[in-house]
Amino acid sequence: MSMNLELAGQRVLVTAGTKGIGGAVAGLFRQYGARVLAVARTKPDDLPDDAFTAADLTTLDGCTAVARTVCDRLGGVDSIIHVLGGSSTPAGGFAALDEAAWHRELSLNLFPAVRLDRALLPGMLAQGSGVIIHVTSIQDRLPLPESTTAYAAAKAALSTYSKSLSKEVSPKGIRVVRVSPGWVETEAAVALAERLATEAGTDYAGGQRIIMDALGGIPLGRPAKPLEVANLIAFLASPRAAAITGTEYVIDGGTIPVA
Repeated sequence: MSMNLELAGQRVLVTAGTKGIGGAVAGLFRQYGARVLAVARTKPDDLPDDAFTAADLTTLDGCTAVARTVCDRLGGVDSIIHVLGGSSTPAGGFAALDEAAWHRELSLNLFPAVRLDRALLPGMLAQGSGVIIHVTSIQDRLPLPESTTAYAAAKAALSTYSKSLSKEVSPKGIRVVRVSPGWVETEAAVALAERLATEAGTDYAGGQRIIMDALGGIPLGRPAKPLEVANLIAFLASPRAAAITGTEYVIDGGTIPVA
């Protein structure tokens, strides 16, 4: 028997909502009967126009336009699921991170959440309810100095911002929660494993092992699936989790060693 998460009719905004974790989140919420607006740069063929809006959320104008679309199409929002994130910095450690690289990582991994929250929270506060979920990363505690210093720092900033926001708005009826994935087998992760496998002269499983070894190992023996992360997010956004706010849920297969 499946659990009724009581999400039917909920108005939900999902950033990066067409692929990977975001695509899984948007699809799952729709299955539960929610009214979902997905945001990405490019519209996929399988989404109707009223379920999607195109925007570059690394810009203030893009975030402002999305907030306006949320109000126009949904009449407000009950849950904001901030999935957008990623890293494009080159390998080479701190010396490879110039001014532009730092700005790119912050503009992608921190500012979209800050700007959308700032635009949409007044409506949530007026209705006295709402849920904001920030997807952070275990790299805020387990950075890879060779290539993810700026990304990890941006995600750490997002986590701190999220915690502070929860302390401010939880007494007013708005729950704020963090979900911190480890390695997730998204389309981009599959492509990375395949590339590493080709370079090392091995198969896809060998490419996976290269990534897992770089992370110090995953005790579960595999990456998480996007739908597994989406299931956690759906529960946390639901009334079933009504007493949960201000905390972080790690979903990493045991990657981070905990005493």
